[in-house]
Amino acid sequence: MSRWGKLKAIAFDLDGTLIDSVPDLAAATQATLSEFELSGCTEEQVRSWVGNGAEMLMRRALSFALEREVEQSLLDEVMPRFMHYYQEHLQRYSKLYPNVLAVLEELSSSGYPLAVVTNKPHRFTIPLLEAFKIDHLFCKVLGGDSLDRMKPDPLPLTHLLNHWELEGDQLLMVGDSKNDILAAKAAGITSIGLTYGYNYGEDISLSSPDAVCEQFSEILTLVNNSVNVMEQENV
Repeated sequence: MSRWGKLKAIAFDLDGTLIDSVPDLAAATQATLSEFELSGCTEEQVRSWVGNGAEMLMRRALSFALEREVEQSLLDEVMPRFMHYYQEHLQRYSKLYPNVLAVLEELSSSGYPLAVVTNKPHRFTIPLLEAFKIDHLFCKVLGGDSLDRMKPDPLPLTHLLNHWELEGDQLLMVGDSKNDILAAKAAGITSIGLTYGYNYGEDISLSSPDAVCEQFSEILTLVNNSVNVMEQENV
């Protein structure tokens, strides 16, 4: 049986995969820098900074504004204000990527348990899923602070494997960032890399996922083909 034919559950990244959240993250980042009387940044710059959690986003923004490395003491002072502004902007400009809802609904109705594995703090993840009315499609949601370590560490994915009692080739990770692919490889699971999200300006194929998709809807083709392969091999 092929690797694709063994899939039983699917995990998805959030930012840059299901939701384009950069406009709200940029608004919160700009508001934070302004409060501390620092030079601002563009939405495109924020797009290249996201992916490693809220604290790393602000560390990169502060380093850009100050043109130097940032002391942890300053970051500790700034982070509560960023969290405040992001709470205010959480659902103002973000939007679902095309076909996300339809694909998730079809996968869920086909019997696949679905999970969100994101580096975004859990307190922001749940409201976003609820705002776009996709929260009911996920039976497990892991934020960047849900466990001791976050992607690219494999812990969130190995946690899912243990939670669902799955083998590595039975879980698929779908994401737009090398952090998603590195975590999947370290956990020994299958991965799909999406080309349209946030990956620090790098081609996602350089991280060597098991498949690359330009459109979210292409995931269905891969998963459905895996089912067909499994059925043919069982004949």
